[in-house]
Amino acid sequence: MTQVADLIPLLPEEEMARRLRRANSPNPELWDLLDAVMDPEIPVITLYELGVLQNVELRGDSVYIVMTPTYIGCPAMTVMEEDARAALAQAGYLNVEVETRLAPAWTTAWLTPESRRKMAAYGVAAPDGDKAACPQCGSEDVAVISEFGSTACKALYRCKACSEPFDVFKAI
Repeated sequence: MTQVADLIPLLPEEEMARRLRRANSPNPELWDLLDAVMDPEIPVITLYELGVLQNVELRGDSVYIVMTPTYIGCPAMTVMEEDARAALAQAGYLNVEVETRLAPAWTTAWLTPESRRKMAAYGVAAPDGDKAACPQCGSEDVAVISEFGSTACKALYRCKACSEPFDVFKAI
């Protein structure tokens, strides 16, 4: 019989803890409300799917949210926070406190396979280790055009097979 201690984790420890916080939350409705909040730069994935939403809980009459930016100084964090507040306010939660937490640092390892699929369909690749595949044709024969893509957390690549340029989340 396999014991839990004998299992090899397939997720980073922080990501497993984040998923357990959600699964064991006494307020799943808060998580569900925030599932309507999309990333402003990749509007096909939610803040949770991106790995930015770390925790949400009810503290008295206030909702307390913890978010981790994909990149220090991410300008989209302001929009993410405003959108999260608006979603909660629409449901009657007017007192919202948001903590931006930099540690542990966000990593592409927190992206789920579903998040990666949605991103690729949108035209943004998520690296798999040090490899990236073209979201248009799937080729891994790609080249870095610039370490600076459309945002600070992305690099600009070009596919050698289909010649299309595309953004890749930096492997952090």
